[in-house]
Amino acid sequence: MILYGRNPVHEALRGRRRVRRIWATRNALRESWLAHARVPVEPAAAEEIGQRCGSEAHQGVCAEAEPYPYADAVELLAVPDGFLVALDEVTDPQNLGAICRTAEVVGATGVVIPQRRSAEVTPAVCKASAGAVEHLRIARVRNLADFLADAKEAGAWTYGAAAGAATPYRAPDYRGKVVLVLGAEGRGLRPRVSAACDDLVSLPIRGRLESLNVSAAAAVLLYEILQQRLDTDP
Repeated sequence: MILYGRNPVHEALRGRRRVRRIWATRNALRESWLAHARVPVEPAAAEEIGQRCGSEAHQGVCAEAEPYPYADAVELLAVPDGFLVALDEVTDPQNLGAICRTAEVVGATGVVIPQRRSAEVTPAVCKASAGAVEHLRIARVRNLADFLADAKEAGAWTYGAAAGAATPYRAPDYRGKVVLVLGAEGRGLRPRVSAACDDLVSLPIRGRLESLNVSAAAAVLLYEILQQRLDTDP
């Protein structure tokens, strides 16, 4: 996998997977973390880097890295008082990356995505997450509704975000083991996934638009969960 962008490459060096080599422009080589990288760093022109990674958003850096190491969903559910984010067919790499960035910053245990009809961890997602995917555990599951059933058996409460839901987003108790479920933008949660949730929560809407971008909604909900947990910490 060819990663690109300064933050994604920097975080990959600090993360779990092996980075084999880095290409950087003369300007990018001024970054101190590149000077101390313990992998080969080769000078390259911006055009060459763009050709290697297939994007002009490389910021003068790209790297060859091992495939992304997905986590085991069963192991994520085994974490005491774990806090997971499950995404139902979110196909936009920018949304997946942005959600992963927020999830990592608030300290979520991990993110769960379906194996089919979903964005996966690509270089574009790494870039959109600013490298957060290198520190966040992400698992792929065959069936998201079945995963939510497993989560409830493991003692988790599952809350789906749905426009117009009767329960305000601040009403549930998000302490303990929790799974927050977010659906595809525009379509929302699929019926079987929605039915698998213990409750559906909604954000207040006062403007003319009907909903937020899924990554923006995720940020609001994730910080509400974090705040509740901080408020109860000793």
